[in-house]
Amino acid sequence: MMKGQKGFLLVAKLPSHGFSLKASFASILKQILRWHDLHRERAQLMQLSDAALKDMGLSRADIFEESERPFWDDPLKR
Repeated sequence: MMKGQKGFLLVAKLPSHGFSLKASFASILKQILRWHDLHRERAQLMQLSDAALKDMGLSRADIFEESERPFWDDPLKR
């Protein structure tokens, strides 16, 4: 090392609480359930009448666009 240079050491740190298989499984299950809810809600939107959509300030084109989104595309990023 040259004079005046500082050395750097990169170290990967695991979370202090450790790895929990149970917590990981719960997180994955929660995400899958959220994706299922999104799919179900988008399908329900497609079944609404034009009058109901008008009451909500939405058009059939808005609903079609929303229904075309992939199940993993979560607007709320939950």
